[in-house]
Amino acid sequence: MIEKLNTLTDEFEALERSLADPALIADTGRYREAMQRYSELKGIVEVFREYREASRQLDEARELESDAELGDEARAETERLEPRVEELERSLERLLLPTDPFDAKDVIVEVRAAAGGDEASLFAREVLDMYLRYAEALGYGTELLDSHPTDVGGLSKVSFEIHGRGAYSRFKFESGVHRVQRVPATEAQGRIHTSTVTVAVLPEAEDVDVDLSPSDYRVDVYRSSGPGGQSVNTTDSAVRVTYRPGSADEIVVTCQDGKSQIKNKEKALAVLRARLLERERERALVEAREARLVQIGTGERSEKVRTYNFPQSRVTDHRIGYTTRDLQGVLLGGLHELTAALAEAEQGRRLEAMAANPSGGETAAAGGTA
Repeated sequence: MIEKLNTLTDEFEALERSLADPALIADTGRYREAMQRYSELKGIVEVFREYREASRQLDEARELESDAELGDEARAETERLEPRVEELERSLERLLLPTDPFDAKDVIVEVRAAAGGDEASLFAREVLDMYLRYAEALGYGTELLDSHPTDVGGLSKVSFEIHGRGAYSRFKFESGVHRVQRVPATEAQGRIHTSTVTVAVLPEAEDVDVDLSPSDYRVDVYRSSGPGGQSVNTTDSAVRVTYRPGSADEIVVTCQDGKSQIKNKEKALAVLRARLLERERERALVEAREARLVQIGTGERSEKVRTYNFPQSRVTDHRIGYTTRDLQGVLLGGLHELTAALAEAEQGRRLEAMAANPSGGETAAAGGTA
């Protein structure tokens, strides 16, 4: 680890010198890349410098422990410094963990009512509202792409975008089956029903991420059937994109919540690229036999990543055994604690994997220079 950190420090110091070079400053593209790399390395280097200084002081204190006059003071200093050095070492291990290359991307979120009929569709709308509030609290922008309301005021499915740096890192753990347990408004005998919705969180793909040819898909336009006002419902603004290259599985994407056919087509293609990117990522994970922390599943009641229990005002994330009694706070967008707990659990798992295979793979920070 120390060898890697020394290499990163050398890279950081070289970048620090180059950022004052007028030639680099004049090249906007290279300068932006250099600044991004500089920012990535700065936190690691600062912690490493603190670690080196604390380790130096600890070594000096240990050497003085046998001194007749300074021994007591040196032992006290050793006791003070040892936990600090250990803490800094753990921080460096976390900082050197590979990061998800998609963490900084915008995301496309798809919510679908699964088991439970009308009650599932009502909960799908609540889940949508929960995510929109959470995104707003984080300062992210959102845009509705496609929604399918039900007669009871719920949603059979809905998709939307979240814009903002780090959006995927905040929302990626939401993928999976979300289970709700409560007494529906239509339940006359007061029995608790269990319903589910599925959530898919897809990093938004760029053209360079996915090779998508116009010959691979078909575009159909039709009249929107959802809300949006007179102009939406009376013009052929809705778009359906069907992807079926060769013998690959068919993917159908619809987008109807915008008034512009061109805009809807752009958004539908963005969703298609995101789905294709996610499919390739899933395939790579299967081939590498890596277990995912979250999976979308089929929507069956027995499959769940999280349960929202209304009678007990409880939310439990089953992947990490985390429970909060603030159900209403969560539904109002208070997902910060859950997200932090999931990220910490994932980080711990990866630290264990790195310890078991210290030579396996490069650190994210050790990636190429600017």
